[in-house]
Amino acid sequence: MTRPIGVGVLGASPDRGWAVRAHLPAITAAPQFTLAAVATTRKESAEAARARFGARHAFTDPHSLAAHPDVDLVVVTVKVPAHVELVTAALDAGKHVYCEWPLATTAAEAAALAARASAARVRSVVGLQARFSPAVRRARTMIAGGDLGTIRSATVFSSRDKGSTRDVPGWTAYTYDDRNGAGLMEVLGGHTLDLVQHLLGPIRDLSARTAIRTPDHRIAETGEPITVTAADHFLATAELDGGAIVSIHLHDGEVAAPRTRIEIAGTEGNLALTSSTETDPGAAQLQIGRLDLHEARPDRPEWTPVPLSADHASTLPTEAANVARLYQRLATDLRDGSHTIPDFHVAHALHRLIEQAP
Repeated sequence: MTRPIGVGVLGASPDRGWAVRAHLPAITAAPQFTLAAVATTRKESAEAARARFGARHAFTDPHSLAAHPDVDLVVVTVKVPAHVELVTAALDAGKHVYCEWPLATTAAEAAALAARASAARVRSVVGLQARFSPAVRRARTMIAGGDLGTIRSATVFSSRDKGSTRDVPGWTAYTYDDRNGAGLMEVLGGHTLDLVQHLLGPIRDLSARTAIRTPDHRIAETGEPITVTAADHFLATAELDGGAIVSIHLHDGEVAAPRTRIEIAGTEGNLALTSSTETDPGAAQLQIGRLDLHEARPDRPEWTPVPLSADHASTLPTEAANVARLYQRLATDLRDGSHTIPDFHVAHALHRLIEQAP
């Protein structure tokens, strides 16, 4: 495309949500894109979002947004149970679609969307933005180049403070119901498993268990009890196609500072990707916050920082940076006809892997 790519964002609340925290700053900062339209479920909030973000159009009907000629790419940032309907509307309109992860609530739904996107001959994108972190890109280059020798093992730990108190914000209540596909295992678990495979290769065997260690929460605003059915702990061991063994521990309810650490051990050296000490605790998840990279060698066993290059996204708010890098790669793919971003087929395979966990 020679003109900027027109983007229509579904779920563009002017007050709160992933769109305002990540997508809209990323779109605004990218000259290859222009914000053509926003949509929310209420006219007042849709108009407020249009005015705040400088969109050309505001909608309450997702079908109207998808059908508008100014919209080339539909971005879906709403709750997971609504993804199938909204993605389908965009595909039926013949538009490219960027849907946040998780793509759907089940692998079967994801498979149907992947097939539909292929039939529509449009680009599908799933929001697995951790792949585009500068630390991840550098680590992948080092691993692929043989800098670590043969990979023997990896260890992943990541914690979130979500659910660390009994009373939780009402807008998070739906994530405690496993039927909504937005709990720890689906969200952070999916991002983690995708990143492991992106760095180290396919998982050929996965053994996992989950637990609910905090079964009682209340909605802070009302005191209404929440029946918790979504796991708040995820433990897994995996064997990769290359033979390496990976251990993973993810958990919610962290009362200490949330943090992420991924250690990769090879015959010629080790790498560690860690959540930055400068990162806001709320952005310590591997797909959101800034990761630092360190290495250790047999002749230099102490951890040493690996320099990382700054890019156009480095000046954006933390939560928007990796999303902006994904948009940048999408623009390149659309321009050159390349295929470097995770699509709905990648999402389907990831959903299938997650469903192996109990």
